[in-house]
Amino acid sequence: MMINPDAILSHDFGEQRQHYDARDAILYALGIGLGVDPCDPQQLAFLDERALSVLPSFAVTLGSPGMWMTRPEFGIDVVRLVHAEQRAWFEQPLPPVGDIMAEARVVSLSDRGEGKGAVLVLERQIRDSNSGATWCRLHQTLLLRGNGGFGGPAAPMQPSVIPDRPPEMLSSFATSPRAALIYRLSGDWNPLHLDPAIATKAGFAKPILHGLASYGIAGWVVSHAAKRDVTAISELGCRFSGIVLPGDTLDFHIWSQDPDAANFQAYVGDRKVIDQGVIRWRS
Repeated sequence: MMINPDAILSHDFGEQRQHYDARDAILYALGIGLGVDPCDPQQLAFLDERALSVLPSFAVTLGSPGMWMTRPEFGIDVVRLVHAEQRAWFEQPLPPVGDIMAEARVVSLSDRGEGKGAVLVLERQIRDSNSGATWCRLHQTLLLRGNGGFGGPAAPMQPSVIPDRPPEMLSSFATSPRAALIYRLSGDWNPLHLDPAIATKAGFAKPILHGLASYGIAGWVVSHAAKRDVTAISELGCRFSGIVLPGDTLDFHIWSQDPDAANFQAYVGDRKVIDQGVIRWRS
């Protein structure tokens, strides 16, 4: 499929507006697996609408431009598209109810070569509709596996952030077999996470878990392993280096960098599925 770089880079996403409430924030928390112990007060804090705390990573689901890349003028092979990396900066905790506006733009489109795919980076700013205050700024990196070799700039190489020493902390998290079915209700309707036939066509044994579900899980698990308040996360980023299937157990390896930062990886068995993890907390 022939990609159209000019159309992608110049695309005007317009402004997205969205209202969310406690139900949306709770559904997100359930989607990343909270509530597995319904008597755990730390988990219930994100599930009880009477005094609700909101997970910072919930912000990355807000103001999404949707499945814009399916439009035929872009020439993107959507079936072979995968979410490769995610990074977000959280300016302040989200309230349980809010109205947001979001603006998106394509930051870059690079070429890994014929048969190797293209790399698209999308930026989104999420602000309070009333005050204009910024809640979150995020970068979403998509690997367009079917669109390499169009002659664009080469994808930049980035040094590893993972320390060359054994991890100081280990922590595991078992995902639910229903995880993708619940998480998609937070707004990612890609049938790759639902339809076995489409998953098979994309080269997977069955529907896979959303990268953003693994991302939210990482923020929760690493914060608790480091004994930090998850609502104090100010930055969270990682690379999705392998497929996670609903029902898999994620084993996290965590390295402390300073009192307010850590790096992490996650494995399913001996398979690395999350790499180059970075997390920071407000003091």
